[in-house]
Formats: sequence, C-alpha cells, structure tokens
Amino acid sequence: MDDDAQREAAARAARIDTSKPSIARVYDFFLGGKDNFAIDRQIGEATLKIAPDAPAAGRSNRAFLRRVVRHLATEAGIRQFLDIGSGLPTQGNVHQVAQEAAPDSRVVYVDNDPIVLVHGRALLATNGSTMVIEADIRDPESILNHPAVRDLIDFTQPVALLLFAILHHLNDHEDPHAIAARFREALPSGSYLALSHFHNPGPSMPEVSAQATTAEKLFNENLGTGRWRTRDEILAYFGDMELLEPGVVPLAEWRPDPGEPVDRGITYHTWLGGLARKP
Repeated sequence: MDDDAQREAAARAARIDTSKPSIARVYDFFLGGKDNFAIDRQIGEATLKIAPDAPAAGRSNRAFLRRVVRHLATEAGIRQFLDIGSGLPTQGNVHQVAQEAAPDSRVVYVDNDPIVLVHGRALLATNGSTMVIEADIRDPESILNHPAVRDLIDFTQPVALLLFAILHHLNDHEDPHAIAARFREALPSGSYLALSHFHNPGPSMPEVSAQATTAEKLFNENLGTGRWRTRDEILAYFGDMELLEPGVVPLAEWRPDPGEPVDRGITYHTWLGGLARKP
C-alpha cells in the first residue's frame, strides 16, 4: 500500500472527508508535510500559480510562531499557551519550543479539523502538560469552558493566546473582531495575544494588492474562507492591548534571528503579524 493509500485508509477510520480540501492540510502541503491528500495538493498547486512563494510564506509563519513563543517563554515568563487554529503538527510546535525553554509550560491546541485531533493526540500521547481539543473559534465559550482547557489553563494567571493564521479564515459576517474581543476579555492582566493574518496593502502596493485579491478569490471558491484584510483591520484585533516592538509587520520583520533567511517574494507584504500585552 503506497503512502496516499495508507493516509486514505487512516482518514476513513477517523471519518475524515478526503474529497474536500482542508485548510490545515493545504498548509501542511506548503510546509512539505505528508499529511495531505490529492485534493489538498490540487488547491495548493493552484495557489502556487498565483503566488509561487506561498511555501516560503508558510515557513515564515512557522518561524514567526517559534520566535514569538520563545520570547514569551524565555523573556516574558509565560507558562500557559492557548493555540487556536493550531493546524497539523509540524517541526517546532508550540509545546516543543515553550517546553524547551521552560519545561513546566502548559499548552492546549485547538482546531476544528478532526485530522488535527488524530495526529495531535498521537504526537502528545506521553506529554501530560499538553492537550489537543477539537473545537471551533467561532464558538469562544466552547473553548474557554472546555474541561481540558480548564484543567491545564489557569485564567487567574497570565496566558498567551495564539491566533496564528486563523482569523483570516473567518468571513466578515462571522464578526472575527467580536470573537477576538471575547478571547481578549477572558485573558487576565499580564497576558499576551499573538496573531498572524493575511494582508491586502491596497493602493500603496497595487501589484501585491492584485495578487491578494486573486488569492482571496481562490480561497473562497475552494476552501470556503479566506480574507486578506487591511492593516487597520488587523490592528483592531488587539483592542487596547499594548503592542510590542516592532508592532504589526511582515512576519520576517518581527524580531528576526541573526542570519535568518528572508524571501521577499510577492507574499512578503500579504501576511502580517504582531504580539501585544494586556495591561
């Protein structure tokens, strides 16, 4: 049985629909992973025709995640991480980065794709301080009141809320700003919010803006959701939290490691990220 057939068999056992593309699995394809199916690769390859550097953008998002988590664990003293829209496990996961810096760190991963739950539980079988749950960001209460979240996360102590590459998969009518506000409200003083989000720079960068518009059309026709928002719209997710330097910037510009490679392709300005602290 070849690799695709094995994955298909495992997916059927987990009642996963492999005839429809999955955002998590398309990201996995871009990151060079093997937990994707033909339909996911088809969408990924269509995306590459619009943005040939999309895999580099995916890697840049993961590198941004690792830098943020390392900062939170080593410099900010955070020991609790709630990662919503975590996606499929890949190299340098949140719990690996955080627990390398601080072994007592606790992590809860949240995703609404059942295949993430299957792979996440296999990865974390021997890690008692890390959990993965299946839930949807559109229902904040189901996450904030989930027994596993309440077991591992103490909301009287600072928490790092991680919203990497998730809010841009909510349509405007789903009110992502209200959803982000509900999660901010649940965070105690001293907590942090980190997020990355697709960005459309508008008239200031017409070529990049046109690419973002085309990519948005592709996402909405094939994956259901995908919004490239303005910088002001992305800033609004942080509410009145205090942004850390350098603010909301292209991912590679957020405190890069010395000598870290930077690919300034067309997607460079179409993905922004930032980190903020709740006073």
